[in-house]
Amino acid sequence: MSQANAYAAHADDKPLEPLTIDRRSPRPDDVAIEILYCGVCHSDLHFAKNDWGLTRYPVVPGHEIVGRVTSVGDDVTRFKAGDVVGVGCMVDSCRTCSACQDDVEQYCLNGFTMTYGSDDRQDGTMTQGGYAESIVVSEHFVLTMPEGIDLPSAAPILCAGITTYSPLRHYGVKKGHKVGVIGMGGLGHMGVKLAKALGAEVTVFTRSDAKVEEAKRHGADHVVVSTDEAQMKAVAETYDFMLDTVPVQHDINPYLATLKYDGTHIMVGLMDPIEPAVQGANLIFKRRVLAGSLIGGIAETQELLDFCAEHNITCDVEMIDMQNINEAFERMKKGDVHYRFVIDMKSLKNAA
Repeated sequence: MSQANAYAAHADDKPLEPLTIDRRSPRPDDVAIEILYCGVCHSDLHFAKNDWGLTRYPVVPGHEIVGRVTSVGDDVTRFKAGDVVGVGCMVDSCRTCSACQDDVEQYCLNGFTMTYGSDDRQDGTMTQGGYAESIVVSEHFVLTMPEGIDLPSAAPILCAGITTYSPLRHYGVKKGHKVGVIGMGGLGHMGVKLAKALGAEVTVFTRSDAKVEEAKRHGADHVVVSTDEAQMKAVAETYDFMLDTVPVQHDINPYLATLKYDGTHIMVGLMDPIEPAVQGANLIFKRRVLAGSLIGGIAETQELLDFCAEHNITCDVEMIDMQNINEAFERMKKGDVHYRFVIDMKSLKNAA
C-alpha cells in the first residue's frame, strides 16, 4: 500500500480540501499509474454535493484520467512502466454477465464499479478517483492513449467523448444522416465534432442567439434557436437522430416533432424525471423512439480514442491548478466554462 496526495469532498456543504489517501499495492492484474491530468466533469460536482443521494464521505472525485504507468502486476501483459494510459468512469465490473461478455460493461447486470464512490469488488474499500497523484486499476479497465493525441484535451474524451460517441455508434450514425444536437456544453460540443467525423449533417439546437456562431465554429452545419417557433416549425420532421445533452429538466416534445418517422431521440444528459411529460402522440404517430445511453464499454472507449487521434478530435479545455477546484466548481454551476476544466496534476505535486 502507498499513499497519495488528493483533494476530497468531506461534506455536501464544504469545499474540497486536501486529503492523503491510501492506494493499494498492485494485485497481479493491476496497473499503477501516476496521474498527469484529470478532467472535471459535472458529475464530479453532483457527487461532491450528494445531489444523487449516493455519496459517502470523504470522496475523491475525478474519472477523466490520463497518466503514466509506474509499475504493473505480474499477470499484466498489455502495459509496462512508462506507457501513457487513460482511466475513465469504470474501474471494474463482474466481467461474467451477458453485458460484460458483450463488451458493454457500463450495463453490467451486477453493477459496474465506479472510479470513485463504489465498493471495490475484492476488498470492499471505497474507490477514490483522479483528483489525486496516483491510482491503481485493473488492466482490463486501463486504456491506451494513442500516439500523438494531445493529452490534456484528451482527458475529457474518457467521459464527455464516450458519452456522446457510444449512442452515435450504437444507432449507426453515418454519412447521409441528419443529426440534431441539443445543447452546446461539454457533451454537446463533443457530439457535434464526433457526428461530423462520422459523416452526418449536424444541426445544433440552442436557446441562445449568442451560441450560433460558436456552434458553427465547432463544425455545425446549421443552428436552430429553439425558442424561435418559426425556426422550430421550419425543421419539423427533418432529423434522423436527436442527441439530447441537456442535464436539467426541459420540454422534449418540440424536439420530438423535428424527428422524421422512425427518428430516435437519445437522452445522455438528464438523470431526473422528464418534465413536462412526453406526449405519447409524438412517439406513436411517427414510430419515433425515445432512448437513453450511458458512457461506453472499454473496447468502445478505446475505439473512440483511436478515432479521435485519427481525426484530430479533442475537447476544448481550460487548464487549472488543483488548488482552484472549488472556484472551478462554482464556475461550472454558472456554465462559465468552454467546455471542460482539466487539472494539471503537477500543481498538486508542487504544493505537496
